[in-house]
This record gives sequence, C-alpha cells and structure tokens, in this order.
Amino acid sequence: MRKLAIPAFVFAAPLPWRLRRLVLQALCGFAIDKRAFISRFALVLASRLEMGPGSSIGPFTVCKGLELLRLEEHALIGPFNWITAFPLGTRSRHFELDPGRKPQLIVERHAAITNRHIVDCTDEVTIGAFSTFAGFRSQILTHSIDLKESRQRCKPVRIGRHCFVGTGCVLLGGSALPDCSVLGAHSLLATRLEMPGYVYGGIPAKPIKPIDPEDKYFSRETGYVL
Repeated sequence: MRKLAIPAFVFAAPLPWRLRRLVLQALCGFAIDKRAFISRFALVLASRLEMGPGSSIGPFTVCKGLELLRLEEHALIGPFNWITAFPLGTRSRHFELDPGRKPQLIVERHAAITNRHIVDCTDEVTIGAFSTFAGFRSQILTHSIDLKESRQRCKPVRIGRHCFVGTGCVLLGGSALPDCSVLGAHSLLATRLEMPGYVYGGIPAKPIKPIDPEDKYFSRETGYVL
C-alpha cells in the first residue's frame, strides 16, 4: 500500500478530514479511528498505519519506509518531523545480519514527539506511555556501521513510560531510557540505562540525581501538559 500513499494523500488533501480519513483507509488500508487526525500537509508512506482515538500527526511531518506506524490513544506526532526507515523487501544487502529487525515506530498512549526531530526507525523505536520527546532537533538513530565487520547493523531504541527527553539529544541503536526518567538537553544516550526515576545527562549520559517522586509529571494521567 506504500506506493498508493502519495497519490492518496495528494488526492485527499483538499477534502474535509472526515472524507480524507475514508479515502486513506480505502486506498491505503490504514486503520484510523474517527477521532484521530492527520494534517492535510503531512505525508505517511508506511505499509501500515494504526491511529487510536485522539491521536494526531502534524503538518509537514514525513514518515517513510516504515512497515508500521502506530499511535495509540491521544498519542501525538507534531509538525516538521522527519521519520524514516530502511524498508524491508529491498534487493540491497544492507542489514543482512539483522534479519529480525522491525522498521516501525510505536507511540504509546498519551506520548508525544513534539517538532523538528529526526527519527530513524530502521529497527523498532518505542516511545512509552505519557512520555515526551520534547524540544527541538533531537535524533534517534537505530542504525550505524559496525566498524569491526564493516557492515550496516541496527538495534531498537526504547524510551520508557513517563519519561522526558530534552532538546537536542541523540539516542543510538540499542539504547533505552527507563521509566520515569529525564534525559537532559544535549545528552547522548548510547546504552541501556537500568535505574528508573533518575535525571540522566552528559556525553555519554550518566545518572545525575534522583527524581522527586512527588513531581506531578511522573504520575499524570493526561499526556497534554499545560
């Protein structure tokens, strides 16, 4: 269905959202809840799109090469994001050593990717429930070159639940941010961190201080922050 996505989005752009949603479902096979929303200026070139109630994709965001883009209820992808993956089923020999990779992005309920970020989903990227990929110009890079083998390799990236990722961060393949954690601005996350409830920061990111368990951000039941 990925080949039909561009003509479907172009054809449907002038239509009211109620009709655009029906066109995208009919031509691309997308599963879009009637309470979800995609800007007429967004482009989603994924094999599968699943959008729960209250989820949205903002203007001038491009998603391409993904096998699956899933936004759970009230999940948000804001404007001007560039979300890409090296697709499955190509004749290229890239990633032959990673046959089980999953080119997909999962944004769990009430989680958000704000705007002007770059997200590489050559392997799976998960943004946990109630987490915010915040600020501007952060990057997730699931693939790189294995210098020892001189081969392209990839690993998934996971951001836990009730996390906050500050502006200008870089997250590398195989890294993970545990639940109820903060990754400070301009930090490099290169490994799987294990201790929840900490502020992490630096290059590479290390624990700086524990989070006050009374901080309301880490127990909120609504994703949107006033």
